[in-house]
Amino acid sequence: MTAADLLAGTRVLDLTNVLAGPFAGYQLALMGADVVKVEVPGSGDLARNLGADPELSARGLGVSFLAQNAAKRSVTVDLKHPRGQEVFRRLVASADVVLENFRPGVMERLGFGWEQLRALRPGLVYCAVSGFGQTGPMRGLPAYDQIVQGLSGVMSTTGTPETAPLRTGFPVCDTLGGLAAAFAVSSALVRARRTGEGCFLDVSMLESALAAMGWVVSDYVIAGDAPVPMGNENKTAAPSGTFRTADGALNIAANKQEQFAALLRVLGREELLADPRFALREDRKRHREELRAALEETLVQRTTGAWVAALAGTGVPAAAVLTVPEALALPQIGERELLHEVDVAGETVRVLGSSVHVDGAAVGPSAPPPLLGEHTRAELRALGYADEEIDELYAEGAL
Repeated sequence: MTAADLLAGTRVLDLTNVLAGPFAGYQLALMGADVVKVEVPGSGDLARNLGADPELSARGLGVSFLAQNAAKRSVTVDLKHPRGQEVFRRLVASADVVLENFRPGVMERLGFGWEQLRALRPGLVYCAVSGFGQTGPMRGLPAYDQIVQGLSGVMSTTGTPETAPLRTGFPVCDTLGGLAAAFAVSSALVRARRTGEGCFLDVSMLESALAAMGWVVSDYVIAGDAPVPMGNENKTAAPSGTFRTADGALNIAANKQEQFAALLRVLGREELLADPRFALREDRKRHREELRAALEETLVQRTTGAWVAALAGTGVPAAAVLTVPEALALPQIGERELLHEVDVAGETVRVLGSSVHVDGAAVGPSAPPPLLGEHTRAELRALGYADEEIDELYAEGAL
């Protein structure tokens, strides 16, 4: 239950804050990269003060920070201070990757744009994560997940016709942007190792969200069918959605003809297969509301658990609708070891590891999330600074 070694020997400078960028850095750390988090002296990542536990937030170890910064090391450097800038140049000279999520233009104004850093470290992979990308008329606009959810069309397709537009229940666009960045960095490292050639990666959260909506977007750009909110219904099939039972809700995805037939057998409603409204896939899509009503007449007679048990082994995808605590309590999640324990200032907390198993093993963080600046002195020593010089840098406010 430690980090994988797929990126062992790769050094990443993570200058990111809050969610998309830190999430990308965490994925790289889980795969074995040495991720050094470069933070602002005195405050650090804003996520250190965010999350559901006020006491942890007050200590600079907010839950939002703990969620995606384990296995990283923290160094504080003031990138606006002349001597801090010199420290950063030396850090870059030892790095394989620089990951940042400032607004476009900020790093250039500090003297650390792509061209400057590439001159310092030929072969460097530079990844900039932003709301809208480094070019275009929206490049300088501020962006948070909800803003991108709205602009991407995600909110317009979420909910029902009565409740849309609706934000998804977690910051999906930040997460998608982070995943896109981690994938791009890993891909760029393959080329860098093969040719010695680095690259500049421009990751847009807006474009990451739209790219992830591939089926929905393609319905419009290829077929001219603009997406609309459909609640829990699946546009491509019926019955495929969430159905009422005696004690709650049941997800059913009988997308294939044989699955629909099997579902009707379990429900004892085989007569519906002869109904011309429901006989074939396209018929069922056109009459999905009538089909829902017919199926729920039977489904409400038994509990969700009873129907899950009855449908097990039939080939019909069906499952309960769970809360987050219920999902984490699933034996499947326990068996797969998705949650990992780390020590945070003497307290054991659980954090999520990778969703990927490597060589049959679960992948989790190799170390706890760092205290602000916890590794500054050790890192500077490794760069050749003497303790006296480090003391001077602290005294001058460069660290």
